[in-house]
Amino acid sequence: MPELYSRRMPRWKLVFWVCVCAGACPAAWAASGTQEREPSLTASVQPVGAPAQSPSSIQALAMHGDARLPPGFTHLPYVNPEAAKGGRLVLGQNGSFDSLNPFIFGGTWANGVQDFVYERLMFRSADEPFTLYGLIAKTVEVPEDRGSITFHLDPAARFSDGRPVTADDVIFTHMLLRDSDHAHPFTRGYHKKVRLAERLDGATVRFTFAAADDREMPLIIGLMPVLPRHRMTAEAFNHTSLAPPLGSGPYVVDKVDAGKSITFRRNADYWGRDLPVNRGRFNFDVIRYDYFRDANTLFESFKTGEIDLREETGPGRWAEGYDIPQVQQGRIVKAEFPTGLPDGMTGLVFNTRRPLFADPRVRQALILLFDFDWINRNLFHGLYSRSESYFARSDLASTGHPADARERALLAPYLSEIKPQILAGTYRLPTSDGSGLNREHLREAMRLLNEAGWELQGGRLVQHASRQPLGFEFLALNRDQEKLMLAFSQTLQRVGITVSIRLADEAQYWKRLQSHDFDMMQYTWTGRISPGNEQYNRWNSNGAEAEGTLNFPGVKSPAVDAAIDALVAARTREELVSIARALDRALLSGDYVIPLFHLPRQWIAHSARLKHPEVTPLAGAQIDAWWEAGH
Repeated sequence: MPELYSRRMPRWKLVFWVCVCAGACPAAWAASGTQEREPSLTASVQPVGAPAQSPSSIQALAMHGDARLPPGFTHLPYVNPEAAKGGRLVLGQNGSFDSLNPFIFGGTWANGVQDFVYERLMFRSADEPFTLYGLIAKTVEVPEDRGSITFHLDPAARFSDGRPVTADDVIFTHMLLRDSDHAHPFTRGYHKKVRLAERLDGATVRFTFAAADDREMPLIIGLMPVLPRHRMTAEAFNHTSLAPPLGSGPYVVDKVDAGKSITFRRNADYWGRDLPVNRGRFNFDVIRYDYFRDANTLFESFKTGEIDLREETGPGRWAEGYDIPQVQQGRIVKAEFPTGLPDGMTGLVFNTRRPLFADPRVRQALILLFDFDWINRNLFHGLYSRSESYFARSDLASTGHPADARERALLAPYLSEIKPQILAGTYRLPTSDGSGLNREHLREAMRLLNEAGWELQGGRLVQHASRQPLGFEFLALNRDQEKLMLAFSQTLQRVGITVSIRLADEAQYWKRLQSHDFDMMQYTWTGRISPGNEQYNRWNSNGAEAEGTLNFPGVKSPAVDAAIDALVAARTREELVSIARALDRALLSGDYVIPLFHLPRQWIAHSARLKHPEVTPLAGAQIDAWWEAGH
């Protein structure tokens, strides 16, 4: 699934579906219906006349300010327009897949389908906070209030079977994503914000929005994929399938080995190969994803050359695992890339729906008991940085910054929710000398637990009234998470807290997360340099009890809700930064997670035959701009 499952989204992948469809306005979900038949286009097509004041048609649209690239640009600044075409790229992926349908809430979809087969109306630059350029839609019109957007489709746009991409296909796709109860809930939420979808002619579509205070919606709709009306039906859309899909993108599905591998072949007749946004991209003739049940097996396959590239997120492996002949001989290259993306938040997530973690004092005590400095030194070679913000490693982080006037005005009705130190920008997570024995933190944690009704008896913490022992289950997805929790549980055992660790298989793990059936688990909410509607899916109160959202802690906070509403209405970058910091303060004040860590740079190990552009964009290395030497 999209951002629901971070295992699907390594940072180097150019998957902007995640950037957009990671969230929605949960209030709109209840209105979504089911269409078990092919939708009738007449339901959304309205007769229209010329608007009273038609805005100028433009080729690019920025969330704030102007697009960086001028009209008539020849290629993106972070690609090599002369990159050689040919060769192949083999990538590895943990897990398995049982579907090639990435648009529905069901099944596990294969990597690459959204990257390479389907295209969106517009292309999102990896070198700007949130700017779209023409793709299927050659130009757009957007009024000053952003209450609508009109797309003028490129007459050259074609599906891979040669049929043109039309306004009917766009309307058809919108209706599927809006009306099917099998579509992802957050996707339905987006499309429910469209008040009117109009087919102006065979190559022109206008979307008018229900609310005028969501300035991100034109860009979100701009990133809508376009499905072929002549090949897709509502019935087919609503089911998982391993049938090769039909899109308008640069690749077609060549071969599928169910659950084991998927191979994409570059379409020699791809309609958009000479567009400025595509020059220097999609250089490999063949791209294949191989799936592995075990992470160690995947790594061994990379070392033997069966896999060409891997993004490394494990400091221990980066420090020691690549001390191998292949690296010493230059056959494998270890590369570090800068990235301007916020790292987001990786944390041990409290399920506040559970009575134990509904008490903030228990959550605060466990945050105090987590000795990051000892764990970082002993498990991760000291290579991690501590995450002290939900927008770590960016100017959106509130850490170290006192709240400005805009933040204070926004948070004024909710000051009872905000910790004074966090409002002042002076709060810091607990630190230690790394010895593993921090008596000051231990004393304060025990004080909080005693205050919450827990007392030490016979070496175990028990509830004062019921005598029930304090314990919980940690749900782990992999051995790395299990290893981390084993280290933390040793500290907890010293104070009488019992932790059971359940290492679940992938299918069981995600099923339990969907239904909120866990006490604590580890999760990463990836960073957004231009946060917006996806924050609804992560933190809005209406999504706390809804399945399929990323609100895993069960956040129900008026301060958080107000900050998200303000965020999507921000008109300038300066305003967005202030509001994002206010949201950060509200989330940090809630103690919903034990914040963990982030990497200082992007680590990629790859075969020496692969080459990459000299310029790294804001979002980090983009593998679709790499190529194979000698072709």
